[in-house]
Amino acid sequence: MAKKNSKNNDFLNTHRNNSSPKIYSLLLNLINEDREDLAKSVLKVDYLLEYTSSAIKQRDYIEAKEALEKARERIDSLKTENVDIEYLEYLYEGISKNCKNTK
Repeated sequence: MAKKNSKNNDFLNTHRNNSSPKIYSLLLNLINEDREDLAKSVLKVDYLLEYTSSAIKQRDYIEAKEALEKARERIDSLKTENVDIEYLEYLYEGISKNCKNTK
């Protein structure tokens, strides 16, 4: 079977322009391994991290902390599925430090 890409997969086509290249690469690998469920989880983590960053900028630290906790739970669940989450961990750590430093 041919490898899936944004031209022959609606899920990848939808998220190609809205995600960073590293996130898209991770999505592409998961879709080609027939793990669309994990790809959706990666997108949810990415969204939660973006939301957290936005909450920090608006100085809503309670909301940021809740979103960080949810992102951590999802990252841990992806880790148990042996997904390469190095980039998500990097984003999480940076946003987490930013949240702690601004209080």
